[in-house]
Amino acid sequence: MIRLSAFRGALLPVGLLILWEIASRAGLFSAVVLPPPSAVASRWVSSLVPALPYDPDTQSYTAWLFSGELPHDAVASLTRVIAGFAIGVGLALPVGLLMGTSDRLYGLVNPLLQILRPIPPIAYIPLAIVWFGLGDPPALFLIALGTFFPVLVNTVAGVRQVDSIYIRAARNLGANSWTMFRRVILPAASPFVLAGMRIGIGTAFIVVIVAEMIAVSDGLGYRILEAREYMWSDKIIGGMLTIGILGLVIDGAMSRLNDHLLRWHRGLER
Repeated sequence: MIRLSAFRGALLPVGLLILWEIASRAGLFSAVVLPPPSAVASRWVSSLVPALPYDPDTQSYTAWLFSGELPHDAVASLTRVIAGFAIGVGLALPVGLLMGTSDRLYGLVNPLLQILRPIPPIAYIPLAIVWFGLGDPPALFLIALGTFFPVLVNTVAGVRQVDSIYIRAARNLGANSWTMFRRVILPAASPFVLAGMRIGIGTAFIVVIVAEMIAVSDGLGYRILEAREYMWSDKIIGGMLTIGILGLVIDGAMSRLNDHLLRWHRGLER
């Protein structure tokens, strides 16, 4: 059943690739503007291959295997995404849990957050460069910022929407504040928190590409911008596809993690 579903899901992409190839070969599009998929695949494979032959005296086999341009850039982008995501989640979770459990703190902080939340992380690029200079720090700041608000909003919503019957039942059973938080509030809010984290990792991928086009000298975003300068459309499309593949893998991993952590949840019963 799963194989049949995967086969059906592949029909449309494969069909579009075939039409794209035929149209490009027929001259309907300029190869500079929209190269055929075969040219994109050729460029993509060539960027995967290490530029120099393997020399065991100078580097390990793993380092040599990832020394190609595309693996190097993919690892650089993925490292920034994970680091920035961890920073954003690490800040958003405690703030969200405190805001969700304290009406006074929620009333104090929420107006400021509602002012800042609609501002896209990309708008902070000039300030990030002024504050942190060039390199990884501004990129990590922007990624953490893009992650922060989805996780924060979902965490606050999850905590504040815990069914009051659970709270009353725990109090009647003599649960103290810490037990209430650990055994009732946190488990009940976890579906919201994990949903926010899944949204946050998607936002992190968007932000890292923009940040790499501005502030750093490697990564998939930097390489796409470099390819634009030389009108290498095949390289641009190859970089975009790499981003899509990485995003798909990360989202799939997050989905499986959510299913595993929430296997007790009624919404996951089969």
